[in-house]
Amino acid sequence: MEDKDRQLMVLRAWQHERLSRTHADLLRHPDYGPSCRFFLSDLYAPQDFSQRDHDIETIYQLMSRFLPNFLITLVRQAVELNDLTKSLDHTLNEAIFKELGVADIITSEIYAQGYHICNNYDKRVYQIQLLGDVGKKVALGTRIPFVGLSLRLARGPANNAGWHELQSFLERGYTAFKRMPSAQKFLSTIQRRELQILNNIFSNKEDPFNI
Repeated sequence: MEDKDRQLMVLRAWQHERLSRTHADLLRHPDYGPSCRFFLSDLYAPQDFSQRDHDIETIYQLMSRFLPNFLITLVRQAVELNDLTKSLDHTLNEAIFKELGVADIITSEIYAQGYHICNNYDKRVYQIQLLGDVGKKVALGTRIPFVGLSLRLARGPANNAGWHELQSFLERGYTAFKRMPSAQKFLSTIQRRELQILNNIFSNKEDPFNI
C-alpha cells in the first residue's frame, strides 16, 4: 500500500471513530441503530470502496436513460455525494499529512487545523445537506412498492455481472432504512450535530467535537 493510501485509511479510521462517539446514542437506538451502522460501515469506514464506486458510476452511465426520474435523481445525488466526500477526504489528507507533517496519529486539534488549512466551509455545508437529501430519497424509496422485490431479483444478474459489492451495498442500505419509523428525525439529528461541529471548528472552539 502506498503512503498516501495508508494515510487515507488512518484518516478514515479517525473519522469513523469520531462519528461513532458523536452519534453513539443513535447507534444504540433500536430503530436508528441499523441505519447509523450502515453509514459508518458503508460510507465512512476505513476501507477501500473503489470497486463499489466504479460499479455505481458504470451503472449510472448505463441505466440513466431508462430509470424513472426519482431513481435518476437519487443515483445522481448519491454519485455526487460519493465524489464530493472522496475529494474532501483527499484534500484533508494532504493538509494533515503533508502540510502539518503528521506521521500516523491524528488528534482532534490536528483534525481541526486540517479543516482550517483546507478552508472549504461551504463545501462541507453542502456535503451535510447532500447527505440528508440522499438519505431522504433512500427512505422514500423503501416505501415504494416492489423496490425490495426488485432488489432481490437483481441479485443474480448483479453477481453475474461482477457487481456483487454494489448489490450488497444497496441491499444493506434498503434493509437499514426500511425498518426506521422516522428517517426525517434520524437524518435531521445527524445534520444538526455535524453542522454544529463544523461551525465549532471554524469559530475556533476549544473542543469543537463536544456537543
